[in-house]
Amino acid sequence: MTVKVIIFDFDGTIADTHDALVEITNRLAGEFGYKPVGQDELEILKTLSSREIIKRSQIAAIKIPFLLRRVKTELGKKIRDLKPVTGMETALFCLKEQGYQLGIVTSNQKDNVCAFLENNNLESLFDFIYSGASLFGKHKVLERILRQYNLQPDEVIYVGDETRDINAAKTSRVKAVAVGWGFNSPSILAQHQPDCLIYRPQELVRAIATCQTVARKAL
Repeated sequence: MTVKVIIFDFDGTIADTHDALVEITNRLAGEFGYKPVGQDELEILKTLSSREIIKRSQIAAIKIPFLLRRVKTELGKKIRDLKPVTGMETALFCLKEQGYQLGIVTSNQKDNVCAFLENNNLESLFDFIYSGASLFGKHKVLERILRQYNLQPDEVIYVGDETRDINAAKTSRVKAVAVGWGFNSPSILAQHQPDCLIYRPQELVRAIATCQTVARKAL
C-alpha cells in the first residue's frame, strides 16, 4: 500500500506548547494537590512513560479529567501567542505539496487547535482535526479515522512526541514516527520502538519517505 495520510499529535509535535504547559500545570498544583516541578524534576519526567508520570505525580485518578480540562482552558488563553516548533511549517508545507492528506489527533480542545493554526497561517494544510481524545484513548480515534476514510493501517503514519502516541499507533497498527523535540526524551521514545525516531523537524520529510519505502517492500 501507499501511504496516503499523515496524522499528527498537536502539543509538542506541531505547536511549541512546552513552556506554557509547564507554567500552567505548576500554577494549578496547589488546587489539584500535586507538587510543582522544577527543572531537575522536569528532566526526570521526560524520561518516563505517560503512565509512569501520572503515578509519580500522585494525583488522585478522580482529579485527572478535571485537571486536564483546566489545563486546556488555561492554554486557550495563551494559544494565540504560541508558535510552531521551528522547522515544522516548512516540513508540513512540503508534505502537503507531495500530495499527502494531513490530519491532527489531539487531546487538546479543537478551538485551541483551530486558533493556533489560523494565527500561524497553517489552517489550509489540514484535512481534518479530531480533538478531545482521552489521555490514553488516541488509538480509538485513529481506528475511527481508518473506518471513516476507508483506509488500511499501512496507508497511515502517526507522528507524535510522547510514548502514548507510539503506543496508540501500534495498537491501531499504523506506523509511528516519534519526534525527539517534544515532551518525552528520545531515550524513552526509543525504548517504545517507534518505526522511526527523529530529532529535528528537518528530518520529518525523509522519515515519511523511509516509512513509505518500508511499506512498499513489505507488500
